[in-house]
Amino acid sequence: MALLTPIVSVAVSILYTPFLLLILCIIFLASIGKSLGVRRLYVNILLKLFEYGRQHIEVAKKLQRNDSSDEDEPPVPDDKPPSAIVKENGVNGTKTTVIERQEILGPSPELNYRRVQNGHRTEQSVGETNLEFHFYHCMDLVKAGMESIIEDQVTSVFEAEELRSWNLLTRTNRQYEFLTWRLTIIWMMGFVVRYFFLLPLRILIFVIGVLSLLSSMLAVSTLPGKRLRRFFGAIAYKISMRILMRSLSCVVTYHDSQYAPTGAGFCVANHTSPIDVLVVSVNSFFSLIGQRHGGFLGLLQRALARASPHIWFERSEVKDRHAVARRLKEHISVPDNPPILIFPEGTCINNTSVMQFKKGSFEVGGTIYPVAIKYDPRFGDAFWNSSRYGMLHYLLNMMSSWAIVCDVWYLPPMHRRSDETAVDFANRVKAVVARRGGLVDLQWDGQLKRMKAKKEWRELQQEEFSKRLKGE
Repeated sequence: MALLTPIVSVAVSILYTPFLLLILCIIFLASIGKSLGVRRLYVNILLKLFEYGRQHIEVAKKLQRNDSSDEDEPPVPDDKPPSAIVKENGVNGTKTTVIERQEILGPSPELNYRRVQNGHRTEQSVGETNLEFHFYHCMDLVKAGMESIIEDQVTSVFEAEELRSWNLLTRTNRQYEFLTWRLTIIWMMGFVVRYFFLLPLRILIFVIGVLSLLSSMLAVSTLPGKRLRRFFGAIAYKISMRILMRSLSCVVTYHDSQYAPTGAGFCVANHTSPIDVLVVSVNSFFSLIGQRHGGFLGLLQRALARASPHIWFERSEVKDRHAVARRLKEHISVPDNPPILIFPEGTCINNTSVMQFKKGSFEVGGTIYPVAIKYDPRFGDAFWNSSRYGMLHYLLNMMSSWAIVCDVWYLPPMHRRSDETAVDFANRVKAVVARRGGLVDLQWDGQLKRMKAKKEWRELQQEEFSKRLKGE
C-alpha cells in the first residue's frame, strides 16, 4: 500500500493537466456548437470492432458445433435471437411478426364479424336475423385474445430492443465475452475504457452542464427588458443543452434542417428517452411543457422559467383539459414565443414503434412541426424503462455505454384541415413521423403501460358482440 500511494500520486500529477485541457476543449467546442470529428471517428472504430467481434463469435460457434460429439444435441442457435425477429423493423416501418392476424380487439375496432355456415366462413348477409347462439360465434374473439397473449403489441414496445450481434457491453443475456481469449481481452479493455475513463469524464461534464444551466439562467433573469432576456435566454439554453449532450458522447445527424421549428407553434416528436429534449434542443430554442416538480428537477424547472417562457402545470391543473388548452392557446397567440416541445405519446417507447398521439396539442390550433427521432441501439440503449430503472440507474447505464448515436429528421410543417378532427390530425402526424423514422405505427395508447384498457373499449367490444348474437 505504501508503494501504491506514490505511484498513484505521480500518475495523477502527470494526467491532471491533459485531462483538464481535454475538459476545457470539450466545453468550448460544445458552447459554439462545433466538433472536430473525433466522436464520429470513434463511432466508426467501434463499428469495425463490433464486426470483428461478430466474426469471432461465428467462428467460435462453428468450432463448438464441429467439436460436439453428441449427434442428438440440438444445434447452437445463431447470432440472431428469436425476439429480434419479432422486433425487427422493415424499411417502411413494417414489422415481421410471429403470427399473421386481422385486428379484432383494438381501441377503434372496425369489426367484420363472420358466420360459419355449412363449414365455411361467409359474410353476414344484410337483413339476416339469427337469434340462435352457437359456441363458434365467440371463437373469433377467443382466437384474437389468444393471439394477443402470444404476441402482445403493447408489452413488446416497453422492453429494450435486442441486437443481432453483441456490442461488447456486459448487458446481454449471452456470455459472449468468454467465447475466445481475444474477445475476453477486448471486452476487458472496453470495460476499463468505459468505466475508468469515459464514465468519470462524462460525469464531470454533466455536472458542469447543470451548473452552467443554473448560473446562466440566473444571470439572464437579471437583465432588463423581456425581449433582451429571451434573446440571451435562448443562447444560454442552447449552450447548456449542448454541454449536457457531450456528457453522453451523443453523435446526432440532423436531416432536412430547413424544416426546423420556427415561430410559435408545436414541435411534436416520438418519445424514447428524457434526452430527446437535449437532442432536438441543440439547434433550436423551445418552450417546455410539463408538470411542476420538486427537488432537483424542480430546481431546473425554476431556473429555466426565469429566463424564458416555459409552461409548468400544478398537479391539479394537469387533469383539467380546459386549463391546459387555455395555457397553450395563450402561448401560441404571442408571435415572439418559441415553439412548444411536446411528446404526444406521453411515455417512453423502445425506439421500435410510435404509439397513439394524444389529441390535446392538435385541437388547440397553430402550426405543427413534426420531428422523427431514431436511435442506433448498437452503441447504447437510449430507451428508459421507468418501471424498471430509476433516473440515476438510467443515467449510469447511459454514461457507461459506448455512445448515444441517433438521427433526427425535421419534417415539413403541417396544419389541421377544415374537415379533419383533432384525432384524425394526430393520427396523420403520427403516421408521417413513423414512416420517416422507420418505426412501426401502432394505434394503442402508451398509458396501457401503467393502466388497464379503457372501459369504453371493453363496452364497444361487448356491444359489437351483442349485435352479432342478435343478427344485426
